[in-house]
Amino acid sequence: MTSKPAGHPDATRPRNIQLLDGGDVVASREEDRARGGPRTRVADEVSLKDVANVAGVSTATVSRALRGLTSVAPETRERVARAARELGYVAAFNASSFASGRTNSVGMVVPFVDRWFFSKIIVSAEQELRRYGLDIVLYSVGRDEAQRTRFFEELPMRRRVDAVVVLCLPLQPAEVAALGQLKVPVAMLGHHVDGFSSVSIDDRTAAATAVRHLVNLGHRDIALISGGTPAELGFTAPDLRRSGYLDALAEAGIHPRPEWEAAGGFTAAGGDRAMSKLLSVRERPTAVFAMSDEMALGALGSLRRHGLAVPGDVSLIGFDDHELAESLELTTVAQPVLDEGKLLAQLVLEQLSGPAPSRGIVAPTHLVVRRSTAAPANQAS
Repeated sequence: MTSKPAGHPDATRPRNIQLLDGGDVVASREEDRARGGPRTRVADEVSLKDVANVAGVSTATVSRALRGLTSVAPETRERVARAARELGYVAAFNASSFASGRTNSVGMVVPFVDRWFFSKIIVSAEQELRRYGLDIVLYSVGRDEAQRTRFFEELPMRRRVDAVVVLCLPLQPAEVAALGQLKVPVAMLGHHVDGFSSVSIDDRTAAATAVRHLVNLGHRDIALISGGTPAELGFTAPDLRRSGYLDALAEAGIHPRPEWEAAGGFTAAGGDRAMSKLLSVRERPTAVFAMSDEMALGALGSLRRHGLAVPGDVSLIGFDDHELAESLELTTVAQPVLDEGKLLAQLVLEQLSGPAPSRGIVAPTHLVVRRSTAAPANQAS
């Protein structure tokens, strides 16, 4: 027989669950036997020892696996789960969570959930955490300073999560202190804070790489589509990437021009508006560096509407290596976004498995040259 689907009256009927002194959870089989439900033994009760015998592991391993502890390998966890299903064993999730003090949830604090980069990080981290039976609880603090202040003051995840991941938020000392008071593992994306693990890229160097590519092609009139200021956006990349842009210009002896910088807010629509603003300047730039591929894709639309060829009239380079970048032949600086999300999850899992020192990981970036960049028209052969 197959198990009852979610929503079936029998599927939601509570069993007689008892937490014993030794940590074993015993599930009553009286209801299953009365219903003629699936079982592989006649006894009224199935214990952790029964599951351990079928799975070929110790009772301690069964207990850890059924509580979702990260010290159990995914393959072993699945073998234990399969044995439990075959025996009709159901652990008391709430009871075991209460006894262990674990919620099997990881809080993720994000500035946005509707940006491509952040959505990719969330999905990647969630997939890795799910392999170990952990869920994500999202906290979006956005641009509302009062909301963010209230969030860190109240810390609603204080008793609701086993670890916290913070995405690209420059933290104030009081916020760092509030996270430290939780006494749970904390991992950061985008920058490092002493005492917390982190995953980041070198945004400044990567941005300089993009602009150097344009300089090496012969461009000197290079505009910037920025994300905006950290105060406007609430995360760390804009200042670092702008610094990289300025570094590369300075190396080439090029003076930045304020009129050749426009903010696009890290959206395609914003990139479109920013490009249109740059094109309204009397002297048009011959090349544009956009701080994200989303903004570059918006800029591409604006250039085409204005009847300008890419790269014949204007070269365009982005940042991230968005899925659409390859199909639209956009030159970009690629970062391993999915790997960054997975690494964040692994740092959390590492610390949940036992005492582990905090550490920082710097993920690599690299230039991907496609057809949206070329030498300026006046230098083309």
